[in-house]
Amino acid sequence: MNDLKHIPLVIILGPTAVGKSACAFELAQKFGLEIINADSMQVYRDMDIGSAKPSPYERNLVTHHLIDIRNPDEEFSAAQFREEAHNIIVSLFQQGKQALVVGGTGLYIRALTRGLFPAPPADQSLREELKKKEEREGKGYLHRELEKVDPEAALRIHPNDTFRTIRALEIFYLTGTAISQQHQNHQFKECHFHLLKIGLQRDRETIYHRIEERVDTMLSSGLLEEVKRLLKKGYAPTIKPFHSLGYKQILGYLQGATSLEEATQVIKRNTKHYAKRQLTWFRKDTEIAWFTLPQQSLEISEAVRKFLKI
Repeated sequence: MNDLKHIPLVIILGPTAVGKSACAFELAQKFGLEIINADSMQVYRDMDIGSAKPSPYERNLVTHHLIDIRNPDEEFSAAQFREEAHNIIVSLFQQGKQALVVGGTGLYIRALTRGLFPAPPADQSLREELKKKEEREGKGYLHRELEKVDPEAALRIHPNDTFRTIRALEIFYLTGTAISQQHQNHQFKECHFHLLKIGLQRDRETIYHRIEERVDTMLSSGLLEEVKRLLKKGYAPTIKPFHSLGYKQILGYLQGATSLEEATQVIKRNTKHYAKRQLTWFRKDTEIAWFTLPQQSLEISEAVRKFLKI
């Protein structure tokens, strides 16, 4: 099926803790939709609490796709997400069903709806070499190198985000062209599906309060024990998911680098910063129709109903 623009697709997006999962679950139940996860952490098995996965009860009532599809030490990229989500959407449509994509990983959503530029595959030997340079020269060395070769990418990538810094440098060294230039050349003009992008928002103080509550709930629900179980299963502290919010800080506590109280405060602070970065990313997308929760819940439902002609 080459022409996908006649396939209607609803996407629910927005910053962390805004209420995407609850909104999507309600819409899926109301209109008989199947949910496709677009959160980069929920794809990993055994990482349930820190990724705020839908509960078993919710997953029993509504079919969820692309949750628990990889082990924590397995690679999963935006390109893989695009391929798997694309196949599910087309398959559901052929069965007379509708998909509802929900998540806050902006790169996944852009990959699905606008495509990806043809980046070279990972070069593990180069990555190892770059990691060793960072260890030898000290924290922040690679980000300073990125500032020299691709200052635009360096502005977008947080200095502590070693994974994305290495990927940006890897692309530059392998192609001779900065990743920001490649993004500009591609421009992501390719458009897939007939889209309704719904952005969820709340006032900043409410978002921040919900983030603090969520972090407290994760800890009281057993986030610490979840990280211990993962380590006991033999997963190395260096695997990519352990660098994500929550897991990284709890791992630091278990390794004796910080107190639990300090780790908790850092999780809350960094999650607030992450929510701001998500909003900055999504605000650039003029296709998104923004709705404020909880005031506009009925308007969201009506917009989906009209779009899907239900």
